[in-house]
Amino acid sequence: MHRRDILKTGLARLGAIGLPVLGWGLPGRRQADWLFSAVDDADGHHYIQAIAPEEEHAFRIPVSERCHGGCLRPGNSQVVLFARRPGRSLHVVDGEAQAEIARIDAGNGYHFYGHGVFDPSGRYLHVTANRIEDAAGLVRVYDAEQDYAHRHDLPLDGIGPHELRLMPDGRTLAIGLGGIRTHPDYGRAKLNLDDMAPALVLMDRESGEISARHAPSHHQLSCRHLDAGADGTVIVGYQYQGPEWERRPLVARLSPQGDFSEISLPGPLTDELRQYTASIAIGRDMPRALITAPRGHRVLLLDTRDGRLLASHRLPDAAGARCDGQGGFIISSGRGGLYRVDGDGTAPQRLGSWDIHWDNHLT
Repeated sequence: MHRRDILKTGLARLGAIGLPVLGWGLPGRRQADWLFSAVDDADGHHYIQAIAPEEEHAFRIPVSERCHGGCLRPGNSQVVLFARRPGRSLHVVDGEAQAEIARIDAGNGYHFYGHGVFDPSGRYLHVTANRIEDAAGLVRVYDAEQDYAHRHDLPLDGIGPHELRLMPDGRTLAIGLGGIRTHPDYGRAKLNLDDMAPALVLMDRESGEISARHAPSHHQLSCRHLDAGADGTVIVGYQYQGPEWERRPLVARLSPQGDFSEISLPGPLTDELRQYTASIAIGRDMPRALITAPRGHRVLLLDTRDGRLLASHRLPDAAGARCDGQGGFIISSGRGGLYRVDGDGTAPQRLGSWDIHWDNHLT
C-alpha cells in the first residue's frame, strides 16, 4: 500500500493508497459518501477532514478551534461537527458541496461539550452545553430548517453533559453526564473534582422530562461517551478522575429492560487502559460494541448482550470508532492510521495512514 498525506491538498485523489482497501475490503459494500473527523496536522492546525472512499475524494476545512464529535443530519447531505470542550462553535458541512455552509456560535454565556444528535426528522439538533454563570448542564435545541436558530434549552439538573445518543424509540435521549465543572477562562481545567455527580441520564427530547438517572459506583467516574444499540442497550465509557493508583470500572451497560450495571474487566487490562475510555460504537447488525482507549493504546470488543469481553487488541493511540455495517468497525488513530476490526475479534487491519492526528470520534 502506498502512502500519501492527503491533507497537503484541499481535495486529493485517494486512488494511490489502494482504494479497495480503503473501501474496507468488503465486496459489494455500499458506503456512506463521506467519513468525517476532526483532525490536526503536524503543525497543530485544526481541520475538519472528510474522506469519500467510493468517490476517491477527500477534502478538509480549516477551523479556528479544535473540534471533537459530529452527527449526520437524517435525509440530508449535511453533517455537524462540534468544537471540543469548552468550545464555542458548531460547524455545518455539506458533503455534496464539500464546504462549510454555516458556523453557529454558542452565544454569550454558553459553551459546547463537543457532541450533538438530530431527531429522526432531521430538523431539530440537540447539543450538550454549559451555561457558564452557574455551570448548569443543558441540551440546547436548534432548528436546522431555520438556519440552525436556537429554539430552547432542556435542563439536566447536573454538570458537564457530554455525548448523547437517540434511543430506538426516536424520542428518548441517552446522555452521558460527566459531572465536571469547567469555565472557558480556565481552559480545560476541572474545577469540582471533590463533589462531582456523574450519571447516565435518559431524557424525553420533547418534554425535557428525565425518566432515569443512573449513577456510577464512584463519584469521580466521569460518564462521558456512549452509544445506543438497536435493541435499546447502551454502552457507557468512563474517565476516572481519582488517584492514578486506584482501579475502578471503566465501562457500564444499560440493558433494554433498564438495568444498569458496570462491566468487570480483568484487573491488569483495567490498569492498562489508564483510567480513560474514548469512542464507543455499537454494531447495527450484530451484538458487538467496540471501545477505544487511546492512553492505553487499546481497543476492546464486547458482547452487548451481557458485557462479556470478546477481544482486546493493541492499537497505538486508538481514537475514533464507528460500525461499518458489515459486522466490523472502523477505527482511527491519533497517530494517523485508519484500521478495521472484525466483529469476530480478529486483530486490527490497517487501511491507510496519513500525517495527521485524528480526534477521538468518527462520523
